[in-house]
Amino acid sequence: MAFSSDKMKKIGLIDTHYLFCDLYCFEPGQTQKPHAHHESDKVYYVLQGKGMFKIGGEEKELNEHHITLAPAGVEHGVTNHGSQRLVLLVLMAPNPNVPHSH
Repeated sequence: MAFSSDKMKKIGLIDTHYLFCDLYCFEPGQTQKPHAHHESDKVYYVLQGKGMFKIGGEEKELNEHHITLAPAGVEHGVTNHGSQRLVLLVLMAPNPNVPHSH
C-alpha cells in the first residue's frame, strides 16, 4: 500500500492482456472522479476503510469486505468520505489498456 497527499494512489498488482488488478489507496477526502469504461467491467473490493461508491444513478456506502460491480459503459466513481484511509482491490476485464479486436 502507498498513499499520496495530492491524489488517490494506484498501485498495479497484475496487468495481463485480459485483465488488470490494482490497489487504489485514498486518504480521507480523496475522490476518483466519475468516469466510464465502455468495454470493461470494473470490480471494487474494499480491503480497508469505507467509501461512497457512485455507480450509474445509485450511490452506496461500502465497508471492509464488501464488493460491487461497475458494469461496462456505466459511469462510476469513489469518494473516501470518512476519517480513515480507504484501500480498494480493483479488477477490470477486459483490460482497457490493451487494444482488443472485436
